[in-house]
Amino acid sequence: MPGNSETRYIRLEIINGNYLRVPSERIPAGIYVSINVDSRRCWKSAIKVLSSDRSVVWGDIVTLSSHASPALSVEIRASYETNRMLGNGELIGTLQTSWDELLDHGDEPFNIDTTTSLFRDALALRPQYHPDHPLSLYNLTEALTWRHNKKPAQLYHELLPLCPEGTYLRSIVAGPNDIDYVIDASDEGIHLRRVVLELCPLGHTLRPETLDKLSQALRSCFEQHGNIDDLDTSIQLGREALSLCPEGHSDRGDYLNNLAHSLDSRFDHQGKPNDLDEAISLYEEALRLRPVGHKFRYTSLDNLGGALVTRFYERGDIGDITRAVSLYREALTLCPPGHPTRDTTLNNLALALETRYDKLPVREDLNEAIDLYRESLRSQRLDDPERHMSLLNLSSVLCSRFAHTHKNEDVEEAITLCQESVAAMSPLHPDRYFSYIRLQEAYLSRYRILHDPADLSLAIENSRLASGHPTQGFPNRIQTTLNWVDAAEGHQHDSALEAYQMCFELFNSYVMTRSSIISRREAATAFRGAQSLPVDAASCAIRRDNLRQAVELMEQGRGQQWSLASRFKTPVEDLESVNPTLAHKYLELSKRVSNAAQSSATITDRAAADRAATKYRGLTKQWETVVAEIRGLQAFLRFLLPPSYEDLQAAARQGPVIILIASQYSCSAIIVPTSGDPHHVPLPSVNLKDRFARAIRQASRMNPRESRTDLIVLSRIIWDVIMLPIVNVLEHVLKLKRHSRIWLCPTAAFTSIPLHAANPFQTKADRSKEPCLEDLYICSYTPTLSALVRSRQLMKKRVPPSFVTIGQGQPGAGKGKHSWLLTANSSFRTTISGDAATRASALKALQQNTWVHLACHGKQDRTQPYNSHFVMRDEHLTLLDIMERDIPHAEFAFLSACHTAFSGFKSVVGTLWEVDDFVAKHVVEAFYKYMFRDLENGIVDCTKAAWALNCATHVVKTKVPLEQRMVFVHIGV
Repeated sequence: MPGNSETRYIRLEIINGNYLRVPSERIPAGIYVSINVDSRRCWKSAIKVLSSDRSVVWGDIVTLSSHASPALSVEIRASYETNRMLGNGELIGTLQTSWDELLDHGDEPFNIDTTTSLFRDALALRPQYHPDHPLSLYNLTEALTWRHNKKPAQLYHELLPLCPEGTYLRSIVAGPNDIDYVIDASDEGIHLRRVVLELCPLGHTLRPETLDKLSQALRSCFEQHGNIDDLDTSIQLGREALSLCPEGHSDRGDYLNNLAHSLDSRFDHQGKPNDLDEAISLYEEALRLRPVGHKFRYTSLDNLGGALVTRFYERGDIGDITRAVSLYREALTLCPPGHPTRDTTLNNLALALETRYDKLPVREDLNEAIDLYRESLRSQRLDDPERHMSLLNLSSVLCSRFAHTHKNEDVEEAITLCQESVAAMSPLHPDRYFSYIRLQEAYLSRYRILHDPADLSLAIENSRLASGHPTQGFPNRIQTTLNWVDAAEGHQHDSALEAYQMCFELFNSYVMTRSSIISRREAATAFRGAQSLPVDAASCAIRRDNLRQAVELMEQGRGQQWSLASRFKTPVEDLESVNPTLAHKYLELSKRVSNAAQSSATITDRAAADRAATKYRGLTKQWETVVAEIRGLQAFLRFLLPPSYEDLQAAARQGPVIILIASQYSCSAIIVPTSGDPHHVPLPSVNLKDRFARAIRQASRMNPRESRTDLIVLSRIIWDVIMLPIVNVLEHVLKLKRHSRIWLCPTAAFTSIPLHAANPFQTKADRSKEPCLEDLYICSYTPTLSALVRSRQLMKKRVPPSFVTIGQGQPGAGKGKHSWLLTANSSFRTTISGDAATRASALKALQQNTWVHLACHGKQDRTQPYNSHFVMRDEHLTLLDIMERDIPHAEFAFLSACHTAFSGFKSVVGTLWEVDDFVAKHVVEAFYKYMFRDLENGIVDCTKAAWALNCATHVVKTKVPLEQRMVFVHIGV
């Protein structure tokens, strides 16, 4: 920049502009700079004087002389003309400076973006309580919000190294609207938005806008760092902003969309159906507020279409995908070539057509999708940050066509496109997950046609990479791992066991994000094939001759569906002796987490439910921190981790445990002995569930003295096909003595069969009867080995017994009808019956007594076991009610539901189906007669329950028909 005292010149070269935001939806043909000097709006060059502004484009040079006014302004404008700008264009940035400042600057490039620093200076000059302090704060937050320009390649290179490993960088540039900026989600930006919000109390005109901006910043923070609490807070703020903008408010459409975006994001992360449904409802309302002709209608069409596609994936309603296609077609007509969102809409329509093709294989949909994807790719720059998704989408649809045409060029192109997309992303980019998925599909498709083992190995490797990708939500990763299981099992690949283990790890992490018992079970069973996963995993290990791992996988899988309810009730006596302070901290937090889970289960208001979920997660994080601290102790390295075979074998300390596994791949029994390795008993595949149900219904209509022929036949099948091979191992291999205790742990189809009632119903040569299973052994059931271990641990702390009996006939019956309830020792027994037998009184009695007899009508719900219930005077007492109560000293219960082992009692007598009160009373009376016989020191022992039930069913054979004897089972210690 040369100059002297007589004649001074300034030579300005317009190099570039940083952080420029183009407000218009149009794409500018170029960016120009206007230089204005003094109030006459003219300037002098070295050549001649002009009386109007001079416009220059990037790279042009302007020379100013010392005759110019000391003040000048530089303006950056967008032009939509192909040549020199007509008129003033659209202003997108300004710089006010002076001659002297330019002279002092030297020859360095001048950074034209000084907006943020200027706003910081202004804020410093306007401290708190200054009348313009809020305005300066607001301006700075706006500058922080919009300062990022969409500079694809550079932005990726600059931002990705700043993200710590394992964090989420979900979207660097805009979302569905393809806006040319990203929201600043720095701590400073969020802090300033919070300060501005505090300056806008309820009733302030700017409060809805400040709520919305903070909400968007927090959602952006979640997308970059993955903290779900940020997203929950974003949703809460979005709800409040929307509540302050009733129908008719000019900004309601924007707030509807923003809240829906946040709910959409949470659904992607957690998979809660209510979030998706609410998002769709909000998108629907936003679309109604943007009728035909509205300038932003295309964004609402895109938003709603995307949510409907997602719901179609979840529920398969063809109406959703058909409507999504229609919405996208309309959106595309509103986005002609050159429109900034046309590329996004092309991809969305193509994806919807491809998705519909998967459901309704119309070839025209597939070919149109390919054409749309190719058009999208042709219109994109090579450095476009969204190009990798277009590559992935085209590869997917080419794989679909290859599956039908078997044209090798389609799958070859698909693989090349996927590999190109992977190369365009950083290792932690969340969309890498989709690249792995598409590669897996491509290699597997080619393997099915060409049968090259290398393709299968590559498909499995990409399944492994997708399942383990840390920046993708749990639902997607779980579904991918389930698909990996199917592929490995279907093609007998060695990775099957690894896939099962990955499934259980992901399920465990996923269900722990849910606060209530019911929502955890729903999460654990929401995926196709999830319920059979434990038995299939065990079968896989058995087929690989790894019985110990089969037991471990079986336990881990079933435990996720049930034992989370008791996870916060783990005995800590050993920990108390080593570190009482840490044990106390663990128990206190466990109780708080459990209470938070219970309270959240009854909340119906969505905003309140969000707040409760945030509180629950905060407590869970504290709980997990304490658990990690406990695992730091040498003796507690595996505290609350999936138990090893050696840990589980403790369940067989008082008798072998027989796990019966009914898988789609094989049928087996594993006998876990008191010591040593487990024993495998192969079994044929049998399905007696429906036959037993029919036989029970038929028997219930028969005269008590009629022969139960069908039941006898089925009992023989159970004996010959299932239990006799097991008994042979117990007798001849384990040398188990008669009348020893055994525990049955049935799974899948075996849970619908009364295994304990196995009986040959045959006579020996000497006319004596062949012994049945209950003649040989005293049978009990257990849902898992861990449940049995835990019950025995809890038996170490015993209190003086107290017994309550609760009797209630039909609702409103008044006086209880079970006068025969107990004839045994009543010195420590209280009775609640008739109108006093309410749900509340029953729950209170459960907490105050160690033994309970519920003589109430019960209804079992096999699809939703937690809903199994007992009929009380006023309302149902559900199994969930019992599980959620803190009943630490509960020992024994006589109940009328088969899922009672999860109720917290250590020893339970329950029923498999409905009982006849008049007939069953003989079993009940005989049972208590044996329970209270020969008391040691006058103390009843709940561990005698299995023996007492065995004796009772034997002595009432002449009084009680077969189906009313086999209905009773013992569960637990």
